[in-house]
Amino acid sequence: MQHVSELSLRAYTSGDPATRRAFADELMRGFQDLGFIILTDHGVSPALIARAYDMAERVFALPEETKRRYTARRVGYTPFGIEHAKGYRHPDLKEFWSIGHEPIADEIGEEFPANIWPSEVPGFRETYLDLFEALNQTGIVLLRALAPKLGLDERYFDALVTRGTSTLRVLHYPPLAPDVDPHAVRSAAHEDINFLTIMVAAKGPGLELLDRNGTWLPVVTEPTNLIVDTGDMLARMTNFVLPATTHRVVNPAGPNVDRYSMPFFMHPTPQTSLKAIPSCIGDGEKLPAITAGDFHKERLREIGLMA
Repeated sequence: MQHVSELSLRAYTSGDPATRRAFADELMRGFQDLGFIILTDHGVSPALIARAYDMAERVFALPEETKRRYTARRVGYTPFGIEHAKGYRHPDLKEFWSIGHEPIADEIGEEFPANIWPSEVPGFRETYLDLFEALNQTGIVLLRALAPKLGLDERYFDALVTRGTSTLRVLHYPPLAPDVDPHAVRSAAHEDINFLTIMVAAKGPGLELLDRNGTWLPVVTEPTNLIVDTGDMLARMTNFVLPATTHRVVNPAGPNVDRYSMPFFMHPTPQTSLKAIPSCIGDGEKLPAITAGDFHKERLREIGLMA
């Protein structure tokens, strides 16, 4: 059975040139082979991760009517049973809280809505802004490692993602109800929309990826590690040299308990063109160019998060 590659980010951030090149080679290979890698030595504090999971448990334990007061588009609370996978009509069995960049005054608008914070959970805002920034910086480093492998300057992606429309999503999959729809799953098979998804290893099993041979593989690692996968925007920009990988979260086969996860979806700015970069065109572009903003809105409509 294949296994998801485990890479130490310290090899890139603190290694000599040969070690840095070896890391970039392994990163590229991992994304091409399975679309996922596991990241160790990434610098995101275990104490911050633990605090974030504590906050997750506390916010989703609030009464439903309290949580629904924080419902909005793009940020804040999204109730159970709203989102569904593209092309799948059964809603996912999850609720979540979305957090974007904390916008500065002249940014607040459709692309950078003001974040929504629950007053009932002290420290929620500070914790998740810290986690957002830590995961955003991790994503920037990973894209710097990838860029030369794609014939680009190391910092090519910096300006595209530093203040992109990235989202940190705090997810809760509650225990399955006795009358649950037999066709519904915690998260139906899908590909992510963005450049990279960087996820703190979840509290609870269930994540599986679909390998290139059509076999579902569980993705399991230590709770302080990060799981990283490539999304559709990066697939389009690389002309599918780095394809997005289908994955899902299956319903529990063992104890019927809560599951929490915290994926960070790294998006570029809405104006970023997803036109194939020159080194990846080969025999021709597989899809027409589109901006990241238009592609994002198209996908949000397809999964039930935008009218």
